[in-house]
Amino acid sequence: MTEKEDIEQIARLSAKTKVDQGLRKYMSQVYNYMTTGLLMTAFVGFLIANTSLQDWFFDQVAVDGGYARTLSPLGFIAILSPLILVFIINPMLARGRVKAAFGMFMLFSALFGVSLASILLTYTGISITRIFLVTAGMFAAMSLYGSTTHRDLTSLGSFLLMGLIGVILAVVVNFFLRSPVLYYAYTIIGVFIFIGLAAYDTQRIKRAYAATDGAGIMHSKAVLGALALYLDFINLFFMLISLFGDRR
Repeated sequence: MTEKEDIEQIARLSAKTKVDQGLRKYMSQVYNYMTTGLLMTAFVGFLIANTSLQDWFFDQVAVDGGYARTLSPLGFIAILSPLILVFIINPMLARGRVKAAFGMFMLFSALFGVSLASILLTYTGISITRIFLVTAGMFAAMSLYGSTTHRDLTSLGSFLLMGLIGVILAVVVNFFLRSPVLYYAYTIIGVFIFIGLAAYDTQRIKRAYAATDGAGIMHSKAVLGALALYLDFINLFFMLISLFGDRR
């Protein structure tokens, strides 16, 4: 091997090392943002469920000689608000307003705390802890697979997204039908969809990285990636708790 070839090989190794270090930093940022969002959801959920704030978001109604909690008008607004925020975050990032978009992501996560509060009021603490650990294990395994596999998951992602649209439509239909069979059917399908999306989104986020990106672009991609993985995790948890959680 000539001296020129040695220099070229060293240069290639140096460039690969820089890419690997940048990719690790980028993925760490994605997971850190996602974890921050989950902690925000947990904090708001526990705060609402264990203080008088629950009276703002939930009404108490008589059921079979006892009482149950149902969403108040404010609770409905809080649960539906994240659907609007999703369409606000993307334009903010497109205009380079990364800090504002991250703030919207935190607000998005906080509003999901109302949904978590309903879970905390409905299911036992032991089952919630158990299902959370199961969710974390499944998510970590599939995210690791998506990050390390050489298989292209693009076609799988398209299939999963179509399935997700089907689940959303089934949820809307069952809001009027109140069918237990349909409920369990789309919930079970939803579990498999979000398991698959955890792998697909991780691979997609990883491939979005470019060593030539500036700090602002990288932060923007990290926020969007964190939002996608946050939704995969939180929806998988909600699906599993509704299937296997022990009610109070």
